[in-house]
Parts: sequence; C-alpha cells; structure tokens
Amino acid sequence: MIHSEVESDIAEIETVKPYEGSYEEIVEQGQRDVENGTMPAIRPLSKKIADYDRIILGTPTWWYTMAPAVRTFLDVYDLSGKEVVIFQTHGGWAGHTLKDMKELISGNVRSEYSVQFDSTGGDELVTDFADIEKWIREL
Repeated sequence: MIHSEVESDIAEIETVKPYEGSYEEIVEQGQRDVENGTMPAIRPLSKKIADYDRIILGTPTWWYTMAPAVRTFLDVYDLSGKEVVIFQTHGGWAGHTLKDMKELISGNVRSEYSVQFDSTGGDELVTDFADIEKWIREL
C-alpha cells in the first residue's frame, strides 16, 4: 500500500540463509535469535540507500521487537541525514518494536505506525483499514 501511494521504490531485506522448517521450528528459531541478539547476515539490497532522502522501514514483530534481519539492516546501513518512517505489524503484542528501532536509527524518525492482525497467526486485519490509509496519505 505504501509503495503504491507514495510512488516509491521497494527493496526486501533478505537473510543470506533463509529460516527453514515447520512454522513451529521457525518460530522457535526466531525466538532464540531475538533472545540471543543474533544479527543474521543479510543480502545486499537491490537499491542503494545513498540514493534516497527518505527510507520507509517496516518489520513484523518477533518476540516483542523487530525481526533480527531488520536489526542487522540497522547495524549495516547508515541512515544519518535521512528522513525515516517506521512501521510494524503484529498479532496483538506490539511490544517495544518501534522504540527499539528508533534507538538504532541514526536518521530523523519522522513517523511511526503499528498495524495489528489477528492473534491466531492469520491474516485478518484488526487495525482499521481507513486509519492505515490515512497514515499512508500523510506520508
């Protein structure tokens, strides 16, 4: 939605070694990675960060914080002098994700948003769709 509304480029943060296994195994590995502060190696982005004045960075919530690959991204890429917009998705437990992201961002965090889905691991949106659209239009 953001990509379409603000006519932006988009790049995915991908780990060098993908998480594998059953849903439960991946959840357990994710929990271990968060608890251990693991920063998995990530692939180079398809876009050059230096070419952009504004970065919009989103993450799913993993055990009350950002996904480990996003932590790696914030460690590897310098966002100094950039306007940064952050958002998270979560299943009812937002935790301290946005706070943790802001602590690691060297740029100016202009806006933040939290999008909630149902807590059963499904894809049912809980956050009012109109509120999400309004936030995106304000970007």
